[in-house]
Amino acid sequence: MLSSGVSRIVFAAWWLVWFCIQWSVLSGMGISTKEAVTDSAVTNILLGACCLLVINNMRYYLPRQEKYWYVFTVSVVLSFLWLVAIRSLLYFVFKTDEHYTSLLKQSSTIRFGFAFLMIGCVSAISLLWFTQLDKIFSDNRQKEIEQLAKDAELFKLRQQLQPHFLFNSLNSVSALIGSQPEKARHMIQQLSDFLRGTLKKEDHQWNTLQEEMQYLQLYLDIEKVRFGHRLQTQVQVEETAAQCLLPALLLQPVVENAIKFGLYDTMGDVCITIFASQQNNMLHITVSNPFDADTATPAKGTGFGLASVKRRLFLLFGRADLLKITPENNTFITTILIPQKI
Repeated sequence: MLSSGVSRIVFAAWWLVWFCIQWSVLSGMGISTKEAVTDSAVTNILLGACCLLVINNMRYYLPRQEKYWYVFTVSVVLSFLWLVAIRSLLYFVFKTDEHYTSLLKQSSTIRFGFAFLMIGCVSAISLLWFTQLDKIFSDNRQKEIEQLAKDAELFKLRQQLQPHFLFNSLNSVSALIGSQPEKARHMIQQLSDFLRGTLKKEDHQWNTLQEEMQYLQLYLDIEKVRFGHRLQTQVQVEETAAQCLLPALLLQPVVENAIKFGLYDTMGDVCITIFASQQNNMLHITVSNPFDADTATPAKGTGFGLASVKRRLFLLFGRADLLKITPENNTFITTILIPQKI
């Protein structure tokens, strides 16, 4: 509360004002200048010290349930001790002046009431001030805890995605080794490039869509080795969307899901369509793939990939409506919305 230089100056100025007011009042009552100055100085210095004591106490101990009784009790006790201290000290210094000592006794009630009001106000203000600081500190700590939990879950999702893709790719390499060793070697090289790029990326790094598409192309090249001529892709990225930002490695599980539903349950060639545009500070990405309604159940089986993407978007943006899945006319459409910072 008095941690800044400005606060200390205001606090000192406050008691200086009361020193001048008390000096003026005592002088008007026929008290000598020496007595008036001494009385005002002792009174305000000791009362200021009591208020500092309250402030420092509140800094380290904040009453909870009993806070109102605490403020009242502290104000009464300190006011009484303050009154005893100034009466004893001033009486000892000016005991030979009967006029002053008589006035000192008569003003005890007024002095006690003034001290009670001052200490009570300072106690209430300190209680409110440090309660707010404690709440801000608690809120910030809670946010940090929640952020750490989000970071841990995001990291876990990222770590789960890589083995998920890696196992599929290694199974494909195993299938190609006997029949098509050249393709197997080529796929291993592409897989190596893909994983090397993955390791270079930070957990919270954001890429432009253009960078993400370049990285996604490595994944598509691997899948084209797996499926050959059956897998075709059509990518269209509007110029305004190319520089939009999105979380790293967000599209790969979505495209993997499209390939899964597009090729696993059909016999012919399949074209995976990726379209990206920017609308109203929002990056729109749609991934479309055909499916056979008689053999596939895309509406029910969104798979680990899409579930992880939806969870990741919720953790990053706090919204559950950024990933939409729509089966339409034998086409499975996945739409991703990425809010852009203004």
